[in-house]
Amino acid sequence: MVAEVIINSIAKDLNKEFHYIIPKELEEKIRIGTRVLVPFSRVKTLEEGFVTGILEESSFAKKEITQIEGEPLTEENISLAKLMAKRYFCNVSDCIKLMSPPGTLGKQMQNRVKEKTGKFVYLKKEILEIESEIEDEKIKNPKQIRILRFLEENDGTHISDLNLLTDTTISSIKTLDKNGYIEVVEQVIERNPFQNKEIKRDKKLPLTDEQQKAFNQVKEKIKENHFDEFLLYGVTGSR
Repeated sequence: MVAEVIINSIAKDLNKEFHYIIPKELEEKIRIGTRVLVPFSRVKTLEEGFVTGILEESSFAKKEITQIEGEPLTEENISLAKLMAKRYFCNVSDCIKLMSPPGTLGKQMQNRVKEKTGKFVYLKKEILEIESEIEDEKIKNPKQIRILRFLEENDGTHISDLNLLTDTTISSIKTLDKNGYIEVVEQVIERNPFQNKEIKRDKKLPLTDEQQKAFNQVKEKIKENHFDEFLLYGVTGSR
């Protein structure tokens, strides 16, 4: 099997498909839209590209795809990128970039946007055991007690939030961690920009007389199964 690959480059000379042999172990994983790393020309580093087609064989394919990278695009994405490139006279790779999340492209992994991670604190001992040791005064430090009591209700709190909400220090957390009461785990922070926002649904706005007239004309054509392009005249930004 052979893959047609578009190299991720702004060079006009590279705005074409190059053929690469698909290794046997990757045949079931590679499809149109897959992001791959490939050897190119005499360059020692691998180049990033996208699979734009699959062939049974090709006399131009001399080198193999080295590996698969990241999340693939869809076949529809690739078709749209080709259409955009033809219409706007640009590289297919430029159009593919528009369909990929910012910071996810580039052969240098250290230059890509990385997932944000943080240290989260979890209880390691059972709550009943901790409460028993507090009552027996095996745990006497007020700051440590505040941390443990807080985690009983809020297990898995970010370490900086834990210090702030309990008015304690990192040293208290380190001591509890060392003594086996808690554990500090580094994990990915789920970033949701809408988490604390109340999004209100927009109300439908009434159309102006001119807008209503244009809408009715288009609607009538659709009812007549007459699908065509409609040129609308109006001031930019007037809805």
